[in-house]
Amino acid sequence: DQLKEYNETNPIMNLVLFDQAMMHVVRIARIIGFPRGNALLVGVGGSGKQSLARLASFICGHAVVQVAVTSSFGVSELKEELKELYRKAGVKPAEPITFILTDSQIVDERFLVYINDLLASGVIPDLFTRDEYDAIFGQLRNAAKAAGVPDTSDSMMEFFIDRVCHNLHVVLCFSPIGDLFRIRSRKFPGLINCTAIDWFHPWPKDAL
Repeated sequence: DQLKEYNETNPIMNLVLFDQAMMHVVRIARIIGFPRGNALLVGVGGSGKQSLARLASFICGHAVVQVAVTSSFGVSELKEELKELYRKAGVKPAEPITFILTDSQIVDERFLVYINDLLASGVIPDLFTRDEYDAIFGQLRNAAKAAGVPDTSDSMMEFFIDRVCHNLHVVLCFSPIGDLFRIRSRKFPGLINCTAIDWFHPWPKDAL
């Protein structure tokens, strides 16, 4: 029913939801349904990681965001995307968001420095300028006051980051083939330590 409803309002996903696929949808929905819930989906390309993550996000009532990586897409473009995500997730009216990122979209390994920080603490050191933070705090002042948060820079920062982490859910779709997954996991421990992992094993014959 949820897939049918999704297809009425989004580009159609022609999925056959056999038992194993539905189990993955349930797992992903459970992970991103928690505050600060982030998922790492590990499986070969074409195993349905992105499609099932989209369906699970729809079931949870999350907006889905993916970056459109082009030949000119670099670190500065990723930072702009992240800034927009932080504003949507952290500033009123804050909304729950699933940010889906695949290994093929990581065209520069420096992307993972930002993703690692996002997963580990939510604090990305050089994401916003001081003036941009002041503007964000100004928009949040009423919500912070209602929540009993002191009007200091540190308290407002903590309040903003907490709202971002509560609403912004990262779903990483990685392939285990080759050395890259192992190298990235070692260099950026947040990818493993700060996510719940769902392994996409080969589909059984009866499913196919």
